[in-house]
Amino acid sequence: MDIHVLHRQGHSIRAISRQLGIARNTVRSYLRDQARTPSYGPRADRPSKLDPFKPYLRERIEAAKPYWIPATVLFREIKAQGFTGQEGIVKNYIRQFKPTSQEDVVRFETLPGQQMQVDFTTIRRGRSKLKAFVATLGYSRASFVRFSSHERQEDWLMGIEAALQYFGGVPKEILFDNAKCIMIERDAYGEGRHRWNDKLLQLAADYGFRLRACQPYRAKTKGKVERFNGYLKNSFITPLAATLKQAGLVLDVDLANGQVGPWLAEVAHQRRHGTTGQQPQTLLIKERLALAELPVRAVKERRPVFPARRAIPVESLQHPLSTYDQLLEVRP
Repeated sequence: MDIHVLHRQGHSIRAISRQLGIARNTVRSYLRDQARTPSYGPRADRPSKLDPFKPYLRERIEAAKPYWIPATVLFREIKAQGFTGQEGIVKNYIRQFKPTSQEDVVRFETLPGQQMQVDFTTIRRGRSKLKAFVATLGYSRASFVRFSSHERQEDWLMGIEAALQYFGGVPKEILFDNAKCIMIERDAYGEGRHRWNDKLLQLAADYGFRLRACQPYRAKTKGKVERFNGYLKNSFITPLAATLKQAGLVLDVDLANGQVGPWLAEVAHQRRHGTTGQQPQTLLIKERLALAELPVRAVKERRPVFPARRAIPVESLQHPLSTYDQLLEVRP
């Protein structure tokens, strides 16, 4: 190979012979006989730790369509099955299957205990509706979720009260969008002075928080809860629904409420948040110190905000697949 390289670079036979320390006839022989020139094909692919898990990943991605399961979730799932590689390997592999993502939204930060953002997000439409009330604390990004079939006045009020009990305190203000069932008329008494639902006003008086509304057509004002809505769908709803789909089951309100509590505590609040760079659970400990105390009535009537968890597989909770098969009575 050196002989041919030097020859292509313009060196004479004598120069090549002298430089390589071989006879000139040897140089001539190799230059005349191209078949003796070493050739190298493409390097064979090295076995990857991910290879045994690629069929499973493709199956999960296909089952989740038209939605997307994040790499962090898939990494947890195959890690529970014995994968010993790094999360980056999973990200690099599934990138080829991922649809175009949306751009991030700029967030505005608030002090601990200052604000809680609330919203309703639609999980499934049609006859079997599935909606989720979501509350996110502005400082820690800790969140609460309550699923329901509707988005009625009572669903908003029950969600707010359950979220305050879940966080163990009351923020100074709660930020809403312009849902008609809670805001009767915007700017009814002048700019920024809205006509709120009477029961919501009473709840605010009982708990001691102020009501604040987003500007019209600017739902991204409450970007913290909006971003968590996407995370909830991608990291909780989509993996769970895909698992149930593979088992011939359908996600319903009771099942979702039974699973979301452990997922919040064990996954969502333990992740490193993309904006704060810290775990919501760590910041929640600090934020709770800044929350006002719950009213005495609420403390006396305090009850579990999540129903008992039903025996259903949730990859995010890191159970072995054999456990899922046993619980679901799946037979090969």
